[in-house]
Amino acid sequence: MNTMNPVSMHSSKAALQPVPTASGQPRRYGDFPTFPAALDYAAQGTAGFNIYSGKGELLEALPYSTLRQQAIETGLRLLGMGLQPGDRVAIVAESDGDFARIFFGCQYAGLVTAPLPLPVAFGGKEAYLSTLRGMIRSAQASAVVIPNIIEGWTDEIVNGLGLVFAGSPAELMERAVPDMPLPEIRPEALSYLQFSSGSTRFPMGVCVTQQSGMANVAAIAHDGLRVHETGDRCVSWLPLYHDMGLVGFFLTPMTCQLTVDLLPTREFARRPHVWLDLISRNRGTIAYSPSFGYELCARRPAAEDLDLSCWRVAGIGGDMIRPHILQEFADRFASAGFRAEAFVASYGMAEATLAISFVPLGSGIKTDTVDLPLLENDGVARPPADSDTPARTFVVCGQVLPGHQMEVRAPDGHVLADREVGTIYVRGPSLMSGYFRMEEETRKVLDHNGWLNTGDLGYMLNGQIVVTGRAKDLIIINGRNIWPQDLEWSAETHLAALRSRDVAVFSLEKGDHEEIVALIQCRASDPVTRESLRNEASSLFRRLHGVDVSVVLVPPRALPQTSSGKLTRAKARTMYLNGAFEPQPEMA
Repeated sequence: MNTMNPVSMHSSKAALQPVPTASGQPRRYGDFPTFPAALDYAAQGTAGFNIYSGKGELLEALPYSTLRQQAIETGLRLLGMGLQPGDRVAIVAESDGDFARIFFGCQYAGLVTAPLPLPVAFGGKEAYLSTLRGMIRSAQASAVVIPNIIEGWTDEIVNGLGLVFAGSPAELMERAVPDMPLPEIRPEALSYLQFSSGSTRFPMGVCVTQQSGMANVAAIAHDGLRVHETGDRCVSWLPLYHDMGLVGFFLTPMTCQLTVDLLPTREFARRPHVWLDLISRNRGTIAYSPSFGYELCARRPAAEDLDLSCWRVAGIGGDMIRPHILQEFADRFASAGFRAEAFVASYGMAEATLAISFVPLGSGIKTDTVDLPLLENDGVARPPADSDTPARTFVVCGQVLPGHQMEVRAPDGHVLADREVGTIYVRGPSLMSGYFRMEEETRKVLDHNGWLNTGDLGYMLNGQIVVTGRAKDLIIINGRNIWPQDLEWSAETHLAALRSRDVAVFSLEKGDHEEIVALIQCRASDPVTRESLRNEASSLFRRLHGVDVSVVLVPPRALPQTSSGKLTRAKARTMYLNGAFEPQPEMA
């Protein structure tokens, strides 16, 4: 356990009790001008954060009342070093009380926090350090806080960066608390920088102001999750350096006085059922995961005495939603009281703080199956004429949040009708003010009328959005628009040996034509089995999609992921071109 501020420690581990569910105060739904104002109110109640180990052991109980006092002291320590309001403080984000103290300390001090990833899903130490240093430079940080788990890398992380402070949370907490006033925090002030999980080569920090952050969490709490007056409790393993973890399960609960049970992200994959166990024993009602988290839980042994009947919002986001995985989870845990109606699909991105749309609660997963050739050739999403027509099933991702607008546009800018595929645009009070000190990049996505080009493709259906993929990933073959997600989805759905995130599809220019490549993780070593998988995949792509695909088998866990666990096709493509996979491809 990290060194804690003495006032947070209990006299003995045996006496440690989790912060209760009830806050004991009238519920407010994020209707505050700033995050410090929200914590001031939450501190008047009894809710807070519970920090658990990967094995489900309670390490720290941190009521918001205690957190507020510790955060103020931490903020004063930072100001006492000579930092000024507006300066950036980078925090390598472990899911613990230290992160909470430092993050909110920065909020009270008017400093801009920049949560940075832990080395969970990077291709080795060097790649991680390079990414981290790029983010610190992009944020132009004056201080960096590095948790104990990677404390030995501190010199390599900060060498030559000219920082005012670089050290562990314990070293920061050892500093004296100066006798000086805290600055006034204004709603328009910058609160934090959110680095996109995929931004590794050229990291861009999304600027979230106090008021844009508060606008999003208020809409999430009141309209998306419809937080109850009493009884709600959150349980999360999501990373606090990613928008879904930071906003969804760190900021939003605090701003509506909910208790949160936090598990370390880095240990989730080894013990996914600890998440379910905490939901069961603490009567958690709100918990989110990308599809792969539900898949891990469905395929691992679970305790027989789980009771998941309390779980009313089982959210899905952070990547393309895989309906067959969710059905597998629902079937597996129906006997434990889990209801498929609890699934809540949503859509969002860091540039909108987090959430853009939610499906109505209690409706479960709604899908739309469309004619695949029609989609690829004409950009129209209509039901297939018959069962013999190749089809693709998408998940409906809900209505745009109140106070926000969403449009699907054609390349010439006109708004498309239902079932016409185009680029998704959004506007509203939750949007970023821009990318940090990157005016040109900001102008590419945010116009003078406040509309954000999300870079996602999709179509509207009865007032709800259906996301079909990222525009930059689109493959164009002989005038057909082919989404790599479609090929990945087909392989993972129809080939029994494959799981989610086992396939990465991209295209390459090869002479005068475009070549489609599918990297497929193969766990078998037998040559016959491997060749069979390769042939099955090639045949499947030809049969369902009418395209020839070069299938390359790669080792398990070889495909790169972002810090939030999403597959990164761009990096997989680069690795392939650099000969990272065996056998090495012969490129034209």
